[in-house]
Amino acid sequence: MSYDVVGIGNAIVDVISPADDSFLEHMGIEKGIMQLVERERGERLYGAMTDRVQAPGGSVANTLAGLGNLGLRTGFIGRVRDDALGRFYASSLAADGTDFVNEPAAGGDLPTSRSMIFVSPDGERSMNTYLGISSELGPDDVPDEVAGATSILFLEGYLYDKPKGKEAFERAA
Repeated sequence: MSYDVVGIGNAIVDVISPADDSFLEHMGIEKGIMQLVERERGERLYGAMTDRVQAPGGSVANTLAGLGNLGLRTGFIGRVRDDALGRFYASSLAADGTDFVNEPAAGGDLPTSRSMIFVSPDGERSMNTYLGISSELGPDDVPDEVAGATSILFLEGYLYDKPKGKEAFERAA
């Protein structure tokens, strides 16, 4: 299939939950910032969330979903685990009009990436992001027939921090 736009980025499930200041303080969350967290802390925060709302996220995927909703043919290259969040991510992105070209990865240890976003009554967001399997995206995740079938390639700069991410970009180009 050919696409108008193909993007490569972190496949992150945004998990949004209300939280008051006392909850943030109790959980050791600094209000109003985004910080990366390790797996154990991410699982603890995810488990403490109430009234969760989940949505596919990541800057490139969000942009592609918007373009897909406008009628463009869009494809997203990213990594999710074959777990509940990964399957949710892939199906939700497709429902937003963007093909998730990579199958959720079976086996392995790293779960699907997630950003736990706590929204306080004043509307302030406090984000705690665990990168999980998305940080492992590499050149083998880039199908030649997808990257070569577009006139616009949209790349997420955060992936350029890792050697495997750079290799994925080079393969796509």
